[in-house]
Amino acid sequence: MTITAPTLGCRGLAKSFGGHTVLDGLDLTVTPGRVYALLGRNGAGKSTSLKIMLGLLAADAGEAYLLGRPFARASLAHVGASIDGPALYGHLSARDNLAVHARLTGVGDARVDEVLEIVGLGATGRNTRRQRARSFSTGMKARLALAVALLTDPEVLVLDEPQNGLDPEGIIELRQLIRDLAARGRTVLISSHQLGEVVRLADDIGVLAGGRLVYEGPLSDFADGDLEAAYLAVTTGGAR
Repeated sequence: MTITAPTLGCRGLAKSFGGHTVLDGLDLTVTPGRVYALLGRNGAGKSTSLKIMLGLLAADAGEAYLLGRPFARASLAHVGASIDGPALYGHLSARDNLAVHARLTGVGDARVDEVLEIVGLGATGRNTRRQRARSFSTGMKARLALAVALLTDPEVLVLDEPQNGLDPEGIIELRQLIRDLAARGRTVLISSHQLGEVVRLADDIGVLAGGRLVYEGPLSDFADGDLEAAYLAVTTGGAR
């Protein structure tokens, strides 16, 4: 399936907190079939941008669009997301955590088990059928948060720093999964500060600085073999 029309993004987003401007006319466009990585220094507004595009935070100005239309809550049925780390039921197992979300979204038990296998928390991976989520490692919690995001087989996937806490094996598995989802025509937007992994994962990037994108487009056009140097140049006031 080949889709090129933008399905996720924003125009002119502005947001301030206590007189401090975080976003200042942000324009961002994500298309299906490609992995888009949103980059920026700590406090640049990456998480704020994602929250506004998913209706979790109100913008002061501008608009977000989802599935090619102005944002509407009904469209969230087509979105899987993990923002600000995993929100889990600590007293429940991985499977029971997913079962709660499955009941809320009308997903069957077969999909619960399928997703647990996909993220490495099923019977053939890290078997956590009885272990309570509160005792999970950071990496296991990240895997479970990803499982929740994937539960409905969403058209759009939005992940805030998805590699955090994962061991090298988990990072490789996540990369392969995200690349496969994009190859099947899904819209994938991630935020990340792990530049080495972005080089292996992303097709397109947006670099956020001063509340705006100082670059948006193919990764290959931004960095000629040295993403770190190019990134530092535009986020510390250098010219591109």
